[in-house]
Amino acid sequence: MDFDTVAGELYGGDLAEFISARNAAAKAAKAEGDADLAAKIKELRKPTTAAAIVNRLARDDPDQLRELAELGDELRDAHTRLAGDDLRALTRRRGELVRQIMHGLPSMSDSVSREVEATLEAVAADPDVAALAVAGRLTSVAHQDTDQWFTLAASVPPATSGKRPQKLVDKAEPARPKRDHKREERERAEARAERERLRKEAAELAKERAVAERDLVRTERAAEQATARVEDLRTRLAEAEERAERATAEFKDAKETFDRIDQAARKAADAAP
Repeated sequence: MDFDTVAGELYGGDLAEFISARNAAAKAAKAEGDADLAAKIKELRKPTTAAAIVNRLARDDPDQLRELAELGDELRDAHTRLAGDDLRALTRRRGELVRQIMHGLPSMSDSVSREVEATLEAVAADPDVAALAVAGRLTSVAHQDTDQWFTLAASVPPATSGKRPQKLVDKAEPARPKRDHKREERERAEARAERERLRKEAAELAKERAVAERDLVRTERAAEQATARVEDLRTRLAEAEERAERATAEFKDAKETFDRIDQAARKAADAAP
């Protein structure tokens, strides 16, 4: 028994049985005399429903999560290079991939759906979250500011003094060309403008969604009222048809009675002297 195998089985198993399976594994490790392993197993946290869904995705369709993690690496590289066009294209691809993954998941509540989507966004934003997700070891929803690193300056290595060792000098990369600060500032401004545009677009979409939801509620209510009205009319029509059938039958009986009386009267008239 080893920790990675136990963790993999627990996070890949039935969420409802996680606690009992974890306790059983810890008990077995302790019975084998490995108290440290038993303690580590006991500390494993039960994943939330959203985390369990992403963990299951890592086992059922790992390629999509790996693609999302790799896309995050490309986004961070594009940010470091201040490549505005690449950032825009990669950001669009990230949104498309997240929507594609969400579309393929089974039906879930709105709250769980939002948590799963937030976790997928974090996979593209945080390499640590990506590593946990790809390994299928998430325990809770990863709420991550996916735009956070867009606002950070590119990392700059600390300055050094003195001569570098000869081996490091030999392996050093060629000196980079002089930085074009104006171009970099322009690309930063483009990235900021693009981020602001995306935020405004998201806000507009949220407003449109709210309006659409209200319209949907009104439409559903109107449809329910119309359905009730149709049912009422059908009931009244059935009652009217039933009354018409009774009236027709009564008229037929009355006519037959009249005909008999009329016939009898005619015979009587004919027989009179």
